[in-house]
Amino acid sequence: MSRSAAHPEKQRGPAISSAGQFCRALTKASRSNFTYAFLFLPRRERDALYAIYAFCRVTDDIVDEAGASRKAGPSVLERLAAWRAELAACVRGEASHPVTQRLAETMRTYRIPPRYFEELLDGVEMDLVKSRYATFAELEEYCHRVAGAVGLMCIEVFGYSRPETRQYAERLGTAFQLTNILRDLGTDCACNRLYLPQEDLARFGCAESDLFERRLSPAYRALMRFEVERARGFYAAAEAVLPPEDRPRMLPAHVMGAIYRRILERIEAGGYDVFTRRIRLSRSHRMALALGCWLRHRFGT
Repeated sequence: MSRSAAHPEKQRGPAISSAGQFCRALTKASRSNFTYAFLFLPRRERDALYAIYAFCRVTDDIVDEAGASRKAGPSVLERLAAWRAELAACVRGEASHPVTQRLAETMRTYRIPPRYFEELLDGVEMDLVKSRYATFAELEEYCHRVAGAVGLMCIEVFGYSRPETRQYAERLGTAFQLTNILRDLGTDCACNRLYLPQEDLARFGCAESDLFERRLSPAYRALMRFEVERARGFYAAAEAVLPPEDRPRMLPAHVMGAIYRRILERIEAGGYDVFTRRIRLSRSHRMALALGCWLRHRFGT
């Protein structure tokens, strides 16, 4: 994706004919796992989710501009502040960026609380000022902001009838983010960033140097085994609170769950070596998982 999308102050007139097309093109260009979750939705809901994803994508790209060192230069903080101001303008009905123009309509139509988007911005701002997490409680707060809040946005589009479904979205979002953290451990270490809680490293006697020097020590493997099981626990906890009457509307979330659970399996099967190669699924593999979820949903198998 063009880096120009990370500069809201420069995006005043999209080359694409409409804000909706802009969001759709940005989302599809990302080739994210999320696009497979949208496949079986009606066009109206799919377009709403493109707007949500596009907002998240631009937000991430702004923070990624901190560079490989992940240092929060003033320009990055200023761009994030400008994007936060654009969100406020969106809420007031005065959006000027194509993404927020489309997002404003989505927020009105589906009554998505603005605080979910504000929480996302709070979460990505943590990446600019924080590179270590002492406890899992600290990490869980981060996961809620950058992933659980996104889940809460999405279920407003899917539709639900029971408040427990909000717990489902939050827990599932945390599970996704924990999976991302394990998958991207090597990349993050290269940027002097470590999301795994310091208390967990101490518990298993795993030194930071094991991670930063890419040593697959027994302590490292024990730590990763624990973290994989913790992530699985959040997937299970999410499923446990999802009310049966809301389950049919959560097909996109089930697709995402199938893809991310498979990533966990790949991490485990590879002996937790996330340093020498990036754990990824092919497009055909992800499509097969999405289709399997749809078939189970459609025929109740």
